[in-house]
Amino acid sequence: MPLERKTFVYITIIYNNISMYLAKEVKEEIFKKHGKNATDTGSAEGQIALFTHRINHLTEHLKNNRKDFNTERSLVKLVGKRRSLLDYLIKKDILRYRAIVKELGLRK
Repeated sequence: MPLERKTFVYITIIYNNISMYLAKEVKEEIFKKHGKNATDTGSAEGQIALFTHRINHLTEHLKNNRKDFNTERSLVKLVGKRRSLLDYLIKKDILRYRAIVKELGLRK
């Protein structure tokens, strides 16, 4: 029993740390700005903007914590997910792709 309790506490702590930088209000703001409205969480533009926000946060974290390899792995996975969504947008609608890339400043 004590092992299960520790696992639950650990998961709660991780969840709370994630929600600190990505609060409900921040998500709504991102989806309102890049999606059709605040509740449109499924649009590719909204997802790309959310992934970009998370990628920027993890990048800053890794600047201070170079040996945090778990975070590095999750960052690489997020970049891959964002790349997949961007590829999808290129195939579906090149104008939407160009707009979101310009808006988020993804290409230098």
